[in-house]
Amino acid sequence: MKKTHAIFIANVRANLESMNTKDTQISGIENSMRARISEPETYQFSRKECARVHRFHRSLPGYTVTPLRRLRGLAGRLGVAELWVKDESYRFGLNSFKALGASYAISSMLLGQADDLIFDNVKAQVKGGQEPKPTFVTATDGNHGRAVAWIAQLLGANSVVYMPCGSQPVRVEAIRAHGGHVEVLDGSYDDAVRHAASQADANGWTVVQDTAWDNYTSVPLRIMQGYSTALTEVFNQIEGERPTHVFLQAGVGSMAASIQAVLIQEYGLQAPRVIIVEPEGADCYFESILAADGESRAIAGHLDTSMAGLACGTPSSLAWPIIRYYSAYFIKCKDDVTEIGMRILASPMGADKRVISGESGAVTTGLLTELLENKANRQMAEAISLGPDSKILLISTEGDTDPDNYGRIVGDHLLRTRQ
Repeated sequence: MKKTHAIFIANVRANLESMNTKDTQISGIENSMRARISEPETYQFSRKECARVHRFHRSLPGYTVTPLRRLRGLAGRLGVAELWVKDESYRFGLNSFKALGASYAISSMLLGQADDLIFDNVKAQVKGGQEPKPTFVTATDGNHGRAVAWIAQLLGANSVVYMPCGSQPVRVEAIRAHGGHVEVLDGSYDDAVRHAASQADANGWTVVQDTAWDNYTSVPLRIMQGYSTALTEVFNQIEGERPTHVFLQAGVGSMAASIQAVLIQEYGLQAPRVIIVEPEGADCYFESILAADGESRAIAGHLDTSMAGLACGTPSSLAWPIIRYYSAYFIKCKDDVTEIGMRILASPMGADKRVISGESGAVTTGLLTELLENKANRQMAEAISLGPDSKILLISTEGDTDPDNYGRIVGDHLLRTRQ
């Protein structure tokens, strides 16, 4: 082991061991509402549907399979059999997975469920349509809005993006770089969602939102189906191996529900144990499971977390049934946990490859480390059945979408170099 890496790991361990167990970094709860397989919740993520989605994504300019990092060094340190991290920072050059959902949803709206849903046909539809060109509007913490602006620009359409108070300028500019008109509002993410919907009604725009509500489900479903390509790639990359555990971060829950639905369709009763992870300041799923009455709960007020992509206070009505029925465990954690994950992924062990992972992407790595290396969490790790036979899949959903904050957290000596 290199000396600098040994010092880094020692510092991480010192941070972990100095945690005040009375003010624990994480809280967990088992899902008392977990059900057996129920076809109605997941049938729209069948192998056939996922293959159609993947075929569309392969037709997009710039498509490549994102890396699946097999972190044997870190797995050995944590005492598990396998640890895979799907690195979505390489997706279409946009630094996050969100383009998968936005591109598929918008293209499906424009061309319908035609068998020839490929990018060139969608672009021809827009080019040959009536003026003015369509305008797509959305609310975002950053990554989803950038994805909507990107696909709209590729198609020759327009985009309008609303962002919550406190949005970082670098995320605003990333959207404007793709031609999006951006407004930062004096309100939360949920306020921005409502504002986007009202502006769409007033101006005849089309809402492209990655959360569902009453009478708005078709587009969020297509977005969720779009996310399935990440797992389709994983199935090919793990070459027949099967994870025992999958940790999924949840904002509104669309990504987590999508991945879980595909897992159910692929593995059935042998599906991996899924653990849902949220920031402590935006834990709407945790609170919904804690209530244990089958109804989702919204978190009001300012959502205080550095994990901007997960700062969502209301579960998607499409994601909630899937997550409620099939997830095994729910965990909320403080922002310090994701900072640990960011540093660990930025400083790989042995032959492991570096993963540049942002605040919303690295939380599952930090959590896994906290579960397996902090003695205070031993009971929780046992409840999740983590042990030497565990094969764990994590999805790093974003790269350094806020480069300044990333540099502050990981340290200047670990600043970005691609491997």
